[in-house]
Amino acid sequence: MKKFGIVLLAIFVLGIFCLGWTSDATAQSLKIGYSMPAATAGYMARAIYWAKKGMTDWKAKDPSLEFLFVTADNVTKQANDLEDLIQKGINALIVWPYDASVTSVIETAYKAGIYVVVMDRGTSKVVYDVYLSNDDEGYTRTGSEWLAKQLDYKGDIVLIEGIPCPINTTRIETIKTTMAQYPGIKILDSQPGEWRKDKALAIMENYLQKYPKIDAVYTADDDMMLGALQAYKESGRTDMKYFLGGACDKNVIKMIMDGSEPLIQANVTYPPDQCATVVALAVLGARGKVFEGFYQKKLPTRIILSAELVTKENAAAYYFPEEP
Repeated sequence: MKKFGIVLLAIFVLGIFCLGWTSDATAQSLKIGYSMPAATAGYMARAIYWAKKGMTDWKAKDPSLEFLFVTADNVTKQANDLEDLIQKGINALIVWPYDASVTSVIETAYKAGIYVVVMDRGTSKVVYDVYLSNDDEGYTRTGSEWLAKQLDYKGDIVLIEGIPCPINTTRIETIKTTMAQYPGIKILDSQPGEWRKDKALAIMENYLQKYPKIDAVYTADDDMMLGALQAYKESGRTDMKYFLGGACDKNVIKMIMDGSEPLIQANVTYPPDQCATVVALAVLGARGKVFEGFYQKKLPTRIILSAELVTKENAAAYYFPEEP
């Protein structure tokens, strides 16, 4: 009988806890807008996959949440999307800016008291509660150092850039600064590939015609790297030693794991699952909560994720076959 009474008490306490949690969640129901660029490149398709996963996971444990998710294939559409989300009475806004020109619209949301989480490409001024990004400086420094070492600190390399934006500027400046430490390494050229495979392929075709000797290409992006590799393979040349991209496309990681492409031996993390992490930041921040064990009363203003070198030895840990 005593044991039965303890069980009843436990059920009662658990019921009170669950009711309390449900009541609290309902009282703090949130409408969250989420705006990202469209999947015009492989990395963005992966990012959208993780954004949807983050929203689905949160919705499963908290039905009081409502998400309004939109993507845009140009900056004008994103600006219009953001204005529309603001008009729909959102409590929180997550934005991966198409580029920094949408800063003024984000500022409108921020000044209206909407909890704003900005990620990745950033804004031209601080008009957010939290900014989360991968470590672009560490990302390209890690890649540059690895590539320099593989070349024994001498050789001719070409770069293929992304689109003009703050993170691209950081990446290219870091690559150039790192390589400048090694007088034996010469950067022959650097052109914008807009993070697109087809654009990078065309640029690489031009590089191959222009430069009779190239030891390596660094794109800091796997889509562009695969485009550059295709151009090289089709050219019939055999002088190049390394192709280095970044962001751990699953096909590239599989190549590293299997050793199936000798020209690709490493990568650097730029995890697209940041797009799931920002959902948690928006939910917590809009409710005035912080991480468990975090003594400050507000979430950090800036959160920078680490960049990790991926080689054959650890590639399996970074392989996500379910990604697009």
